[in-house]
Amino acid sequence: MAEGYIRARQLTKTYRSGSSDLVVFAGLNLDVYKGEMVALVGESGAGKSTLLHLLGGLDSPSSGTIHYGSKEVTSLAQSEQSDFRNKEIGFVWQIHYLLPEFTALENVMMPLLIRGVARTEAAAESLARLDEVGLRARATHRAGELSGGEQQRVVLARALVGKPSVLLADEPTGNLDFRTGEMIFQLLENLHRTHQLTSVFVTHNLAFARRCDRVLSLDKDGMVPDGSTALQPDGKSEYL
Repeated sequence: MAEGYIRARQLTKTYRSGSSDLVVFAGLNLDVYKGEMVALVGESGAGKSTLLHLLGGLDSPSSGTIHYGSKEVTSLAQSEQSDFRNKEIGFVWQIHYLLPEFTALENVMMPLLIRGVARTEAAAESLARLDEVGLRARATHRAGELSGGEQQRVVLARALVGKPSVLLADEPTGNLDFRTGEMIFQLLENLHRTHQLTSVFVTHNLAFARRCDRVLSLDKDGMVPDGSTALQPDGKSEYL
């Protein structure tokens, strides 16, 4: 089988805990193929969010490598990693992390302004992304004036404004009611297709996981072999 676009090889992450080392996972291998939408499920504490942070270059592995295509991102200098994240990866978190003193439009503009894009160009591109998630009319509203679902749509617009090739999402519907979560996941599916993304979603929502191209499972022993999933035929899972 061909290698994935995102490739983790022999990935190990340990943290110092008192006088001993806490091993989150060791020797983990992962392939995510170009254009895939992959769900990452598993028991709490298995390291799903840790893995997502490593894939996004927000943390460094204790050992092992991560490649995006031919680029080994784990060997990049910190400034190069920051530049790579800004240009190639969009992030969506369970907590929106919107800056409360800024409007929805200004929050979406931030990645482009950090990149050095002119303010007028950044504003035009950000308005287009807000329009895409149905929030153009709310562009001048601050985060506290938006509902939870609207805030998460602003986060989606912000994640996509820099035209990334990869979208990484950690429990993107975790703080939302079922109906709003369904709307957000439908939007994620549509944006994945229209922006031709490669997407990895950490989720405990097994109904959403089953709608992805593949479901990968982490447990205390690492990645379940051969990309098999913890899902049962009726959609139930050992991870509830």
